Amino acid sequence: MESTTLSQSVESPSSEPITSKPVKIKEDCCDTELVAKDIKSRLSLVNSEHCDRKQTQSNGLGQMNGSCEPNASAELQTKSLETSHVNQQSDKEEGSSQTRRDSGIDYVSYTSELQMPDIMKLIQKDLSEPYSIYTYRYFIHNWPKLCFLAMDGKECVGAIVCKLDIHRKVTKRGYIAMLAVDIKYRKRRIGSNLVRRAIQVMIEDDADEVVLETEITNHSALRLYENLGFVRDKRLFRYYLNGVDALRLKLWLR
Repeated sequence: MESTTLSQSVESPSSEPITSKPVKIKEDCCDTELVAKDIKSRLSLVNSEHCDRKQTQSNGLGQMNGSCEPNASAELQTKSLETSHVNQQSDKEEGSSQTRRDSGIDYVSYTSELQMPDIMKLIQKDLSEPYSIYTYRYFIHNWPKLCFLAMDGKECVGAIVCKLDIHRKVTKRGYIAMLAVDIKYRKRRIGSNLVRRAIQVMIEDDADEVVLETEITNHSALRLYENLGFVRDKRLFRYYLNGVDALRLKLWLR
């Protein structure tokens, strides 16, 4: 607009007064006012659209007292997520504590010869062949940390006896020699918990595999070990003194 005014002033004769300047200035002022009003209206539309977008992004949760407050809604969502996470964590902790105790059952490691009579008394009830005290001492004294007891107060209601050594100078093999649970405490996963504890210690000692033998007719024992990942490796005919066949089960750890 200014360049047009200047070209007109240069081309007009010097003798004639310039009368177009005030008119042009008024038009410029009117145009300026119109442009300013148009800019204000556009700004108001942009602000309203921006507010609407914020309301849409906050899913309506941040609209409070007719204004857009997405930060408040975000804080509410964060608090609710934190509350749910704390509740889930507490549930997991309660579940793990129940697994450790199993309705009043404590799992302890072998600590002294005073526990030997309870272990022998419990295991001899279910074994198909008798073991001397020297057999128990061979396993327990050489691998005491692979012997665990399930205690209900002062009563021993479950026990597991294992060993861990080198098999054929190549494989580090764990062996479950004995596992017994009192008949009144069965079907409470006590046997599974004892086996898990023994296997965990074997894993910490870099065991490659775990094996055991059980009677082919002992379906409850087969089901327990197979649920823990053991597979049937070999059938041993007339393995026990009573003439019953045995199944060798194996669990590969590597």
